[in-house]
Amino acid sequence: MQIGEVRDGGVDVVAPVGRIDTTTVGALEARLGPLLAAATPRVVIDFAGVEYISSAGLRVLLIAARRVQSARGRLVLCGMEGAVRQVFQLAGFVPLFTICDSRAAAVGEAGA
Repeated sequence: MQIGEVRDGGVDVVAPVGRIDTTTVGALEARLGPLLAAATPRVVIDFAGVEYISSAGLRVLLIAARRVQSARGRLVLCGMEGAVRQVFQLAGFVPLFTICDSRAAAVGEAGA
């Protein structure tokens, strides 16, 4: 898995590409760690390049959401399609996150 990262208007955008599973989730966790440690984290995770996410990936996102919430920050997900969206729906995770269709909308939401 590759992970792109850019800063857009005060919002950190993380864009993993490939599969998020037990073998790759550590890299995502390591990339998110410093971003979530900010005083008031504002993070977008763009799933446009993600073809699959396992329960290990969902666990990392749930932990990230809790950290951001306790720091009064914002975590917004975007670009979710097909199998990834279906995993979120089946796991009951859709109501737990702010999910936008586009990266631009997600950055706007996270920066608000």
